[in-house]
Amino acid sequence: MQDQIFELQYAMDTFYFLICGALVMWMAAGFAMLEAGLVRSKNTTEILTKNVALFAIACTMYLVCGYQIMYDGGIFLSGITTVAEMDDAAVAEILAASNEAGFGDMGEYSGASDFFFQVVFVATAMSIVSGAVAERMKLWAFLAFAVVMTGFIYPMEGSWTWNGDSVFGIYSLDYYDYAGSGIVHLAGAAAALAGVMILGPRKGKYGADGSVKAIPGANLPLATLGTFILWLGWFGFNGGSTLKLGGIGVANEVANVFLNTNAAAAGGLIAALIVARIMFGKADLTMALNGALAGLVAITAEPADPTPLLSTIIGAIGGTIVVFSIVFMDKMKIDDPVGAISVHGVVGIWGIFAVLLSDADASFGGQLIGMLTIFIWVFVTSLIVWIALKAIMGIRVSEEEEAEGVDISECGMEAYPEFVTQ
Repeated sequence: MQDQIFELQYAMDTFYFLICGALVMWMAAGFAMLEAGLVRSKNTTEILTKNVALFAIACTMYLVCGYQIMYDGGIFLSGITTVAEMDDAAVAEILAASNEAGFGDMGEYSGASDFFFQVVFVATAMSIVSGAVAERMKLWAFLAFAVVMTGFIYPMEGSWTWNGDSVFGIYSLDYYDYAGSGIVHLAGAAAALAGVMILGPRKGKYGADGSVKAIPGANLPLATLGTFILWLGWFGFNGGSTLKLGGIGVANEVANVFLNTNAAAAGGLIAALIVARIMFGKADLTMALNGALAGLVAITAEPADPTPLLSTIIGAIGGTIVVFSIVFMDKMKIDDPVGAISVHGVVGIWGIFAVLLSDADASFGGQLIGMLTIFIWVFVTSLIVWIALKAIMGIRVSEEEEAEGVDISECGMEAYPEFVTQ
């Protein structure tokens, strides 16, 4: 009977893990649609190519070396051992440990499902970079960076945080980050910031007198669809980070995570919409969309413990921060077409410290050191890679290619050819 209960829980936890991973994978479509909607039509094909290609690169690099670096779980040559392949002694050992902990307290799941769930997080971190460097970066330089980011930079900081390894054998982190406000979102934003600094702004974005020229996206319906897809995928992103489902306590935690995730997104959108109305006199849709995403990023570091009201407030603060951050980035002439650095970086930092509002085990010092470790590591290593790529192959298209649109120069096709005037 106990064996049957264990096998049922194993099946439930594995299935739940896989479904959540599939939801996170669907976020790749959300990023693609959001970014395609917020760039100009002449750059749509290239941004879509970047998004589908980076996902494939992330999956392959994490398979080849990333998972081994992050979790000492190499699977490229040997594969993953499943329960069906274990001998009786190995199964008995797992069952004994489960019995000792109590079936409701210890979840088991397939190693393959763990890899699948982790690899889609890697792709998410890399997707953050693509929007920030849009409309002026060479496609193959971006993809070369994706190889390093997903195969080495991200797995290293992931090993120090989620896997608990010491940082280069020097110190260990006392850092709490449930689903990755820092580990995923701040990391992606730090890599994006380094790239944007080396790349420079789009031509005509900033005037010599310090003025900022708005460059509106081509398809706001598509951007809105992308936001809703990301909102949906976030339930897998945060919900799957419980790592299991079996047990009444865990099931209740999952329900709280879903509830709080949704509440934070709603709070972020409402706050951003109100702040934009006060600042600009209009209901700015792009700020509202980024506000929803900011709320989601803010709650990601701890979606289980807060009350729904506190989650809404955490999200609302994130939505407020993102509006001011986007305006500030433009004043600093940091050209980010989709606001990714503000949404995932600045608000990601807020999310890291928002953990202190509901998690008694977290400390300000631990969160600060963890945040700085992630940011400094990813920013510095990314900066080195971007500089190397600039020296070796160049990272920016020519002024003529940028004016024409990178769709033609990088991909040889247009997203909307029927609209071209002959």
